[in-house]
Amino acid sequence: MSTKFPCPKNMELTLLFFLASVLATSQAAATPHQIHLLRPHSGASGHHVPGISCLSWRLAVETNNIRDWDVVPEACENYVGHYMLGHQYRKDCNAVGYSALQYAKSLKLAGDGKDIWVFDIDETALSNLPYYARPEIGFGANEYNATSFNEWIEEGIAPAVPAVLKLYQKLLPLGFKIVFISGTSEKYRKIKISNLKLAGYHTWEKLILKPGITFYPPSVIAAFTAAEIQKLVVVNAAGLPPIATTTRDWATSESGATALVYKSAKRKELVEAGYRILGNTGDQWSDLFGTYVGNRTFKVPDPMYYIS
Repeated sequence: MSTKFPCPKNMELTLLFFLASVLATSQAAATPHQIHLLRPHSGASGHHVPGISCLSWRLAVETNNIRDWDVVPEACENYVGHYMLGHQYRKDCNAVGYSALQYAKSLKLAGDGKDIWVFDIDETALSNLPYYARPEIGFGANEYNATSFNEWIEEGIAPAVPAVLKLYQKLLPLGFKIVFISGTSEKYRKIKISNLKLAGYHTWEKLILKPGITFYPPSVIAAFTAAEIQKLVVVNAAGLPPIATTTRDWATSESGATALVYKSAKRKELVEAGYRILGNTGDQWSDLFGTYVGNRTFKVPDPMYYIS
């Protein structure tokens, strides 16, 4: 039996490769923060957060550990942009859609038309990414501009989030009725209906939008019953929740309520009407927290903005 020894030339190549690997490892160890080169200059509330990478910031946002933040940290604008426009965002959405569908398939529906699946619209059923990708918006790194966002909504061309559209298409033949609950103003109903259908959402049980602000002067309030007054809330001229000023107007509580309060109330109405919320999908925790959230909730990622 003959023994084969490695060729000297191959041994040299192997040794060179090994030495190069060791050198690379030692250099990486000498700079332990190399993987955190992209750091946010500020946290969710505008304060400096040293040593927090943009990936870690996004994880904290998605797990609801960072709350009530106003804008994406300036240094994370490019990171969020790459995430939203790249493959990872789509893969993450696909994972959510897959889990939701497996759960839906495991259920035995009553067949009475009362088993529903609730969807949020913005950044859930429809994507506003074409708007948020604009330089002046910076994927949420700049302050929210209601005027420009509403102008975008009026265009009615927001595309579907592919994974959510696929989930929607799979739920219908299973027997689920679809209910959309959105914080979008009621005045955009026709536009939202057109946009949803354009994106592929052709049928639903209900489309629930937020009432517009209706102000009532004191003379009108005087004629209201006690029950009617209980449905009102003090808001300022911009339609914000209760304020402490000498000038006060009244508006319907739904129009001035936070998303969490408003959507909880709408879900309660659905349950009281005999519907069973078996699934609930949204991009904000305020879509999935509160009361009557349903048997299971599924959150799609959204690191571009936060709604309480």
